[in-house]
Amino acid sequence: MIVYLHGFNSSPQSIKARLIEARLDELDGLDLFCAPALPHLPKEAIAAVDVLLPDDPSSVTFVGSSLGGFYATHLAEKHGARAVLVNPAVKPQRLLAHLPAEQENLHTKVPWQWTPRHLDELAALEVDPITRPERYLLLVETGDEVLDWRQAVEKYSGVQQVIVEGGDHGFASFTDHVDTILRFAGLLAPPDPLPRPSRRKLAS
Repeated sequence: MIVYLHGFNSSPQSIKARLIEARLDELDGLDLFCAPALPHLPKEAIAAVDVLLPDDPSSVTFVGSSLGGFYATHLAEKHGARAVLVNPAVKPQRLLAHLPAEQENLHTKVPWQWTPRHLDELAALEVDPITRPERYLLLVETGDEVLDWRQAVEKYSGVQQVIVEGGDHGFASFTDHVDTILRFAGLLAPPDPLPRPSRRKLAS
């Protein structure tokens, strides 16, 4: 099962969520996909995900973008699950410390208030260091205009990493990596290896 966690002020209608959903639809695997709308309070966001998980949450792969990557790390450690982190926020409590109080979701246009409580709850969710690096896959683009991709590479050192030159915070090349994510989640078989070249002895 894949649980997609959208970023700050985003929604389940994000392009990356729809691309994963569309690919799983092609594979008749839509029942293995979930993309909840996350409340803006971090503690509530985690609780909203927890109630959706199967009896064995370790079978889940969380795919988190930006702030969703921060949440995915917390949830992967909490449940012993896998996580794919796409341009993840490393310390959002610092990055978002000076946001204006008046906020609006980019997709739903619903207004809400940003308060110091958000920062406290984010700090309480931080995981450092991670355990079992094999449970993680990091995807970053060096052209991210919002986050410093090098911070993610450093925090998640030792995990499988895909570093793409250029791009942006939205991860412009995401389409190229959907199957990689599904293979990491165990929902798509690895490609068949190329056949070894045969050697034929020439007749003398």
